[in-house]
Amino acid sequence: MASSTANDQLSAFTTTLLSLTLTNQAGKTVNVLTSPVSEEFIHLNGHVEPIATVSIPQDTYVSASATYGGATNVCSAQYPGTSNTDYFISEANETINLPNSITVDGTAMGLLLDLKVDPYPGQCPTAAEFPSAPPVTSAFDLTPLTIAAQPTNSTNGLALGLEGTISSVGSGATELSVNGLVTSQTPPTWQVSLNSSTVLQGISGASQLAAGVPVDMDVALQQDGSLVATRVSAISTETTNLTVAGGPLTLVSNTTPVADLIGQAQQGYLPTGLGGFGYVNFDNSQFQTSGQYKNLTSLPFTPTFNSATVVPGQAVTVTTQATANLPDPLYFPLTAMVLRPQTINGTVTSISNQGSFTEYTVTLQPYDLFPEFAVQPGQTTLLTNPNTVVVYADNNTQMLNKASLAAGSIFRFYGLVFNDNGTLRMDCAQINDGVTE
Repeated sequence: MASSTANDQLSAFTTTLLSLTLTNQAGKTVNVLTSPVSEEFIHLNGHVEPIATVSIPQDTYVSASATYGGATNVCSAQYPGTSNTDYFISEANETINLPNSITVDGTAMGLLLDLKVDPYPGQCPTAAEFPSAPPVTSAFDLTPLTIAAQPTNSTNGLALGLEGTISSVGSGATELSVNGLVTSQTPPTWQVSLNSSTVLQGISGASQLAAGVPVDMDVALQQDGSLVATRVSAISTETTNLTVAGGPLTLVSNTTPVADLIGQAQQGYLPTGLGGFGYVNFDNSQFQTSGQYKNLTSLPFTPTFNSATVVPGQAVTVTTQATANLPDPLYFPLTAMVLRPQTINGTVTSISNQGSFTEYTVTLQPYDLFPEFAVQPGQTTLLTNPNTVVVYADNNTQMLNKASLAAGSIFRFYGLVFNDNGTLRMDCAQINDGVTE
């Protein structure tokens, strides 16, 4: 399973893992991967995603090493005085840390590959500073993960919000092969089973699950190593010339229905490029909200995501049938724009109660995308206080933090972020300990 422990300074971190080797006490090595696999880690901040299922000998392993096919991270900032965006893309050399020896036993177990990113020194560098900018310092921790009989969260085998495109469908639409949404020729491939408890969204039945359909899934890792989908949502059933891209927005124009998207990951017809998918036209787009959340109607505010409420900093997944980039102001016409969960790392400034919800007021750093891109030429100022997010947690929220939640402390909050009449509010699914800002 892949994961990340990071603050909000990076917009993307993609690498291709060519090999991952474990070494036992006698010095014998075992390669954990049977083939290269790529992953984008920043969208996994605080939660998990399967990257491979393999068989390895039962043993106690005391060290690990890996080889990479390049690692690229993206730091995003507004170029001063303009509507241009800087993408500082730097290469990074990673290491694998084994905090403790790993004993592999039983029928199946999990291994968590967790990206650790040290705080970048200050804001993203400007274009003039690129040549002298220091690289991002990062490493991976490899730790065991126990699979529960009925997984409930990211620490025991439940993976939420997996996005990808269906590559094949088995007989009766009970088995899916899905390629993860990663900008690479070697994305993770998930063999997923559906059963009578699987919730289907965006379609009238399993018969509409076909090759090429982009999906958003929740999956439970089973104790035999297989994956069972608890929820499958079809983002779009239009597959002709389909391109799917996911990432945060950095611009929403005040003159035309155009936004700019940082492409953390992309699949499909259009060519890919690091640093950004580009400008998209959402005039005829279908706006959707991730079906992962069941409590939207009980929130103390009205959660709305549409062309009037979309703001820079929100994480989205978009689809288009465009075959080429069109000129201003058309750009890539979207078929769908989906608000997806994201993680914020911030300082709790106050805690209160709102009915069945606990309300946390969280202050963000200036480099966070919400404050960074809130005020810029060509964009109406849509947020009253872009440095603040009001977070709502209820009994559905997974409390995975070890530190006590208190004002003045830093935590990571994972959920859907809405623009409620100029105030950012999050429906929170999970809380983790924070990372140094």
